[in-house]
Amino acid sequence: MDHEQNEDDMFLISTLATLDLESEPESPLAPPADLLEQLDGYEWTLQDGGGKNLPPPADLQRKLSEQRNRPIFLEYRIPTMTEDMARNAFLSFVNSKCCYGNKAAGELVIQDLKQLTVYRYRLETFHESRLSEWTFQPFTNNLVDGPQNGASPRLWDIKVQAPPMFQDDTKKFRVPHSSLVKACHKCQGHGRHKCSACHGAGRMRCVTGSGARHRAKQQKRCQMRSGTGRKRRCSTCSGRGNKTCTTCQGEKKLLHFIQLIITWKNKVFEFVSEHQLNFPGELLSKVNGENVFKDENILVYPIIDFPIPQISLASQRAIMEHNAAFTTSSRILQQRQTIELIPITEVHYLYAGKTYLYYVYGLENKVYALDYPERYCCGCTII
Repeated sequence: MDHEQNEDDMFLISTLATLDLESEPESPLAPPADLLEQLDGYEWTLQDGGGKNLPPPADLQRKLSEQRNRPIFLEYRIPTMTEDMARNAFLSFVNSKCCYGNKAAGELVIQDLKQLTVYRYRLETFHESRLSEWTFQPFTNNLVDGPQNGASPRLWDIKVQAPPMFQDDTKKFRVPHSSLVKACHKCQGHGRHKCSACHGAGRMRCVTGSGARHRAKQQKRCQMRSGTGRKRRCSTCSGRGNKTCTTCQGEKKLLHFIQLIITWKNKVFEFVSEHQLNFPGELLSKVNGENVFKDENILVYPIIDFPIPQISLASQRAIMEHNAAFTTSSRILQQRQTIELIPITEVHYLYAGKTYLYYVYGLENKVYALDYPERYCCGCTII
């Protein structure tokens, strides 16, 4: 027994002596700032943790907005709602509800149709923001586009293909001439870490046998080592005594480079003119209306003298808010403002001697019912 214990201890000492590795540190993945080099125009990436949005040059937005398209007042007609159209829309609505009977919808008597118009103003601002930060990946002996190939272009001078207008997207690019190869800061360039379970020995004392041929109390043979009490192979590292560095994936070196992250977003401002209806205004955002006005430019101007003053005021407020929010931190690629006329018909009908009310709204002839005489349960939403 003493001979076996001494043999195991000697193996542990010799194994530790031959391994020139350190245990995996609990430091963050990011390398220390002093490991990287300052690149002209990107000095700020090494300060305060790196990545941040960089506003575009002031003259860039001005040059983009010099060309303008004329706003267009579109020809339109106010859709007419007939009794047959109102009845068919109501029947379709009732049939879509699991607990509504359709007898009332088929036998109701329409008493009055009141056609109303509501205007919806919408401003869309499609803007682009750029963020750059140092990042890295395992170096696999690829070509290195570093500072030796020239100075890196300024962030907003890098030309990329933008997505279709008014569609959100995010893309990542490697800044030209920013690549550097450094030894892995996680494993100090070894490519591996000492196994923390066996401390680099490759073997561990058999826990089941508690280091003895038999358990003291139970006198039961160790099933894992057949009662020998010898050290077993470490299951964490498969007996190697070390593990591959997950940061460099065993390559020993890392390719550091500045990554450009471009985000395109479409910000929407929406306003619906006031109406004196017992009708949820949020439903109007889910339907289409007749287009009466469209203005699409890099920067649009506020609408003035529209017949509904609320719309002109909404346009002024929306443009002021969007320009203040985006012109200093990002680049506005396109703005689009529209005015839509949304038809709403208030339908009064008689059924079983009582009067009821529902609304038909939008070009899709959606229905909103305040109540319905043949509703049999409370599981349906009246929309």
